[in-house]
Amino acid sequence: MAANEDQEMELEALRSIYEGDLCFRELSPVSFQYRIGESGDPKAFLIEVSWPETYPQTAPVISMDAFFNNTISSAIKQSILEKLMVEVEANLGTAMTYTLFEYAKDNKEVFMENQPVNTVTSVSNSIAIGTPDVPASKKKEKKEQLSKTQKRKLADKTDNKGELPRGWNWVDVIK
Repeated sequence: MAANEDQEMELEALRSIYEGDLCFRELSPVSFQYRIGESGDPKAFLIEVSWPETYPQTAPVISMDAFFNNTISSAIKQSILEKLMVEVEANLGTAMTYTLFEYAKDNKEVFMENQPVNTVTSVSNSIAIGTPDVPASKKKEKKEQLSKTQKRKLADKTDNKGELPRGWNWVDVIK
C-alpha cells in the first residue's frame, strides 16, 4: 500500500475511535492533538502529532509546544518526547498515532511525577514599582433619576405597592 492509503485508513480509524471524545482534536487531515488528563488537572498536557508525507514508514512529528503546556517544565516535556520517540521507533512502519495517544494516557502519572503542582496565588501578592499602596475608592452606584412626569406615569401604571395591575399585558381578542 502507498503511504497516502495508509494515512487515509488511519485517519478514518482515528475519526471513528475518537468520535465524541473532547480530548481529541483533528487540526488537519495530517495533524492531531490529544489532551492527556482532565481540563482542570494541573498535570494534564497536550500532545500534537503531525504526519510527514512518507508516514508511517518515517516517524511522525511529535510536539508539545502548545500554549496548554506552558505550565510544564521544559525538562518534563523533553522527557515525555524522548519516551514517545522510543515508542515511535518500536512501531515504525505501522499506524501508530492511536498507539502513541494510548501510551501517553497509560503512562501519564510516570511522565508527570516530577512536575510540581503550581497553585495560583492571589493577585494581591504582586508588587507594584513606583506607586504607593492606596486603597481603591469605593464608588456607590447611582440610581437612575426619574423626572416628575416619569414618576407620575409610573405611579399611574402601578398600584400602591409598585406592582402592575393584573392583566396589564393581556391582549384584548374581541373588539
